[in-house]
Order: sequence, then C-alpha cells, then structure tokens
Amino acid sequence: MADINVDVLVIGAGPTGLGAAKRLNHINGPSWLIVDANEKAGGLASTDVTPEGFLYDVGGHVIFSHYKYFDDCLDEALPKADDWYTHQRISYVRYKGLWVPYPFQNNISMLPDEDKVKCVEGMIDAALEHRVANTKPKDFDEWILRNCGEGVANIFMRPYNYKVWAVPTTRMQCEWLGERVAAPNVKLVTRNVILNKTAGNWGPNATFRFPARDGTGGIWIAVSNTLPEKNKRYGKHGEVTKVDSEKKIVTLGDGTTVKYGKLINTMAVDHLVEKMGNQELVSLSKGLYYSSTHVIGVGIRGERPERIGDKCWLYFPEDNCPFYRATIFSNYSPYNQPEAGAKLATLYNADGSKASSDEAKEGPYWSIMLEVSQSTVKPVDEENLLKDCIQGLINTEMIKPEDEIVSTYHRKFDHGYPTPSLEREGVLKELLPKLQGMDIWSRGRFGSWRYEVGNQDHSFMLGVEAVDNIVTGAVELTLNYPDFVNGRQNTERRLAQSFVFGVKDDQFIPARSALPN
Repeated sequence: MADINVDVLVIGAGPTGLGAAKRLNHINGPSWLIVDANEKAGGLASTDVTPEGFLYDVGGHVIFSHYKYFDDCLDEALPKADDWYTHQRISYVRYKGLWVPYPFQNNISMLPDEDKVKCVEGMIDAALEHRVANTKPKDFDEWILRNCGEGVANIFMRPYNYKVWAVPTTRMQCEWLGERVAAPNVKLVTRNVILNKTAGNWGPNATFRFPARDGTGGIWIAVSNTLPEKNKRYGKHGEVTKVDSEKKIVTLGDGTTVKYGKLINTMAVDHLVEKMGNQELVSLSKGLYYSSTHVIGVGIRGERPERIGDKCWLYFPEDNCPFYRATIFSNYSPYNQPEAGAKLATLYNADGSKASSDEAKEGPYWSIMLEVSQSTVKPVDEENLLKDCIQGLINTEMIKPEDEIVSTYHRKFDHGYPTPSLEREGVLKELLPKLQGMDIWSRGRFGSWRYEVGNQDHSFMLGVEAVDNIVTGAVELTLNYPDFVNGRQNTERRLAQSFVFGVKDDQFIPARSALPN
C-alpha cells in the first residue's frame, strides 16, 4: 500500500507541470498531486536575487503567447495592470563594431560594402539553386546555405549558432526552425541595400510582456499560488528518488510513496529513465543531446548609458566575447535592480582594477544578463568565465573599463538547451510512445525534448494538453504539430469554460484514498 493514492501525479512545478496541474484543477475530475524538489515553483523559468538586490532569470525569458488559455491563467495569477510591463522588442546584432538590427539576414544594408556584396551574391546564388532543388535540406547547415547563402552563413549564421547550440550547424536537423529563424526575402533585402533601409520587426516576440516584480519566476510562483495547497508537495518531501513504472509507485525524498494511475513527467526525460532503472530506455535516451547554459549577471553603478538606451536583448556572433546573447535586464522593470538610494560598495572596476574607495555609495544602477553555452564540443573555462565575460562587455563596448561593478552573478544550468540534433526525432519517436505505453506522459522543454515548443507558453500548454489527452483522448497539438499551433492564435480553450466531468470506465485506476489534508 502506498502512502498517497492519486489518479494523476505530476512531476515538476515548472511551466509544463503547472500547466498540467492548472488543467487538472480546472476540470475538477481526476484526483491529482504535483511534486517538485525545489521549495519554489518555476523550474527553468525561475528567478534568482543577488545579495545586493539584482534579479536574474534562468536565461532570457519574456512573455509572448500563441494561446488564450495561457494568457487567461497568467492574467488570473497576476491580474492588476501594474503587475506587468509591455515592451517593444529592440534587438540588435553586434558585428564589426556596428549594431545591426535583428534579424541580421534581413538587414545586411547596415553592413560594410564588402560584406554587403558577399551577402547579396550569396543570397542570389542560393535563390537560383533553391529553384531547382528537389530535396529537403539534410541538416541545419544546408538550410542556412539554401535560404541565406554563403555570405550570411559565414558572417553570422554559422558562428552565431555555434555559440548558441555549442555544436556545429552540420550536426543539427532543420525540422525545428518554423518561426525561430527568419528566411530572408532576397528582393526586399536587395531593395533595402540599394535604398539603405532597414527591415522592420520580425517574429512572434516583437511585442512582449514582463512581470513588474519578482522576475519571470514570480509569474510561476503566482500561478502555483492559484492551486490548492493540499495538492502540492515542494522541497525535499517533493523530490522524486525512484519511479517504479510496473507498480506505478513514485518514491519521494522523505520516503513517502505515491501510487498513481497516470504520470505526467516534466523532469528531463534522460533523468526520468534513470530513476526508472529501465536500461533499455536509458540506452535509448543516450541519443538525445543537450548543451549547458551559464547565466552571468553584472550589476553596474551609474545611469544607463545612451549607447545602451532601451535595447532589450543583443546577439554576439564574433569571438571577442564568450557570450552569445546579452539582455539589458534593468530595462525590463525598474524592480530588477536596487533603488537608486540603496548604498552599495564597488567590488572592482570593469577592467579588474581596485575601486578608488571601499565606501558604500548610492546608485542609480543598471544590469546586464549574459548567456554562455557549453558542451563537450565547446568547452568553457568555468573558473574564469565571469572575468572573461566582463572583458567581453568591454571588448564589445557595452561597458567601459572604468565602470564600477557592484554585483555579480554566475550560475550554471546543466540542461540548458535541448539540441535539435540529427538523431533527435529517431529517439523521440521511439522513447515517448514507449513511456506512454507505461502510462507516463513525458512533456516539457526537456521532458519531450522539442526546442521548437520549448517557450513558456508552449511548455505550459504541453502540460494542459497532456491532461486533456489523458482525460478525453484529445490530440496533443503542441507536441505533435508545432507549426500548426505556431501559425495561429489558439483560442479553443478558455479558463472561463466549465466542465461536467466524466470518463470511460477503463481510463483511470480509482484513487483508494484522498490526499491527506
């Protein structure tokens, strides 16, 4: 006999797990429980605070959405107008000392003349070859060459994507691209080069929301707070130590056992199969690849410089800095850094020289968040990474050598990006159905390993749709048809809908006891 019996157990309280829990609570049918090893909800969408009071997310997160249900749930959790800021994306690529508007491949009009020629010639060649091509690109690198040409490939796409993914573009497939990478319009690019114009905003995140307080992690804590306390176990007594898929029993960190009918797993699927002890699935999961992410934060005393202005996030393809992306995190909310009146000591100047005084002084303050990828193919000097990143900020003229650094942050996330490798689909098409045959729905950024549906809105809806699949057999559109959900506004589900619950007799193992109060 298990200590707790539920129809549906949800592992992980990140966006996917909370999406599942939110839907289970909404439909008010099967009994359920959500567990997480962390004391706070959020997972890979959490926020840390430095001792000096600077906030940093787990990488660059902003809120934009393809789903009304997702919007409804966030608006319920943070309902006030002053809970949010809405921003226009202002994004650039740093290249040869220039700020080229994003996306780079649509704005080669900003490049030096010799680079314009290389890029336009490459695009024309690519367009001519594309007209007679009768096969799909075999990998991401071939997609880049066919769509952007050799010039853009060598100047930006290859070096930048290597810095992001920590693997060469020849080792990545291209099914994931969808709305993630802009394919340039050759006529428009040529017209803009001749007229010396830039292209306008592209992509689904041209406008985005950001929470006023507590960073991205605050959103998910607020969503979690809308769920009944009796259905949540966070912290050590919510840590999963073992999954017995035959007996359908999960063992938690404090020894508690949970018997489930169906399991929605949102931890990394390679970790799940290890906890299951299933050697066949462990071997299969070895075919999935990922990169680690280092998040670096730098808090600086002084007014935000004019050269930074209202920029949001910036891309860095060159080798004069280790980071691939910088986010001006202080631009997202005035509450992402200490108030101007807060007194902080200078740790050191940006060039590493000693501060002129040890005395704590007032601000104002601004901050930069940086992301660096790491893999076996792309190693990182972790011990010196913070120092190297600050030097990279100087090299790219983001900060000046004499700027006063008042706070720093460095955290490594082992599972940062699920790599869309050439082998990925072959593994997932075998692994996920095998797990589902054991009544385990593995979903989420690393639960189902599909980067193309790994944003916060997608992740949340992977959990929602897993529940609907369990309860009614509904098709999981986000997991199985990413291009479909990304190409439309998905308005079918709304939080205001009510349910009269009923399921087929064979769909659930009935819970033998209610959750403890």
